[in-house]
Amino acid sequence: MTNNVKKYDYLIVGSGLFGAVFAHEATKKGKKCLVIEKRDHIGGNIYCENIEGITVHKYGAHIFHTSNKRVWDYVNELCEFNNFINSPVGKYKGEMYNLPFNMNTFSKMFGISTPEEAQKVIAEQRAEIKGEPQNLEEQAISLVGREIYTKLIKGYTEKQWGRDCKDLPPFIIKRLPVRYTYDNNYFNDRYQGIPEGGYNVIIEKLLDGIEVRLNTDFFSDKEGFLALADKCLYTGTVDAFFDYKLGHLGYRSLNFETETLDCENYQGVAVVNYNEREIPFTRIIEHKHFEFGKQPKTVITREYPADWHEGDEPYYPINDEQNNSLYEQYAQLAKEQDGILFGGRLGMYKYYDMDKCIEAALNLCDEEL
Repeated sequence: MTNNVKKYDYLIVGSGLFGAVFAHEATKKGKKCLVIEKRDHIGGNIYCENIEGITVHKYGAHIFHTSNKRVWDYVNELCEFNNFINSPVGKYKGEMYNLPFNMNTFSKMFGISTPEEAQKVIAEQRAEIKGEPQNLEEQAISLVGREIYTKLIKGYTEKQWGRDCKDLPPFIIKRLPVRYTYDNNYFNDRYQGIPEGGYNVIIEKLLDGIEVRLNTDFFSDKEGFLALADKCLYTGTVDAFFDYKLGHLGYRSLNFETETLDCENYQGVAVVNYNEREIPFTRIIEHKHFEFGKQPKTVITREYPADWHEGDEPYYPINDEQNNSLYEQYAQLAKEQDGILFGGRLGMYKYYDMDKCIEAALNLCDEEL
């Protein structure tokens, strides 16, 4: 088929942040785009539902934070952000600890009050690790000592990854925030908040006026869809695009259990981590606290990490040495595709925070459009 009979400049596979930003920018440049989405809604994993007047993050908590002024200005042109600050709490055997690890955490756990005292306790505990940490357990102890590792890292991490901490690589936890101040703000980024009315506002603005086909599986007619446009931006799993011919990349998945409760305030904070290994879920989200809600009822979601199997939703790439090596082989195949761009968390096999996803999409727009 020749280009002059193609109907679109770009076919965009996936309506998540990466695809939506690209479609928006391409349309502004006069390009004609078609977005196809296998789910029954736009927005990918940042999609929100309204339950009892509460904006519910359907696929887990999404808290926007960035230090990139270009990205912050970009999203603020699309919607208003509130001033939500993420200050989660960790629960271990009935005791509540502030996260990330800060002086409030240390004061409660060690019975101390000054940074000097906290540093002394942690230095004594971390001394058991000699030389370069060989796994996640050793890395965590070398950062915060054994007591915090045992209570607030070990169980949560083993649930999250489905493996013992001794069998996980140290890099996963190398950038663990440790603060010797009484500051419960989880993120260090300059800008932070939640879109007023939820993330659907952003996606709807980005895709306004663009043709979107929901409940449409790219792989039901891959060649037919590709024939519709001069170029394609694919944001699904990169190994699926190539029919897994080099093997399957590894992912972790999640299951969500959402419940409406007949009380105004269930846990007093948006996010509570459950750090014991014996409790099957990793955290409970109370959605109304993202927008300072006063509704008479509340909605909570329990998050259960799960092994990923083909057909499940892949949430977290397992970026260990083996999977990264396989991805590099797929990335080489991707480079060799004529007229096909790969992007987003799944297309690039990389865990992106939302701001990094937007930044990467804008960078691609700078190169491509």
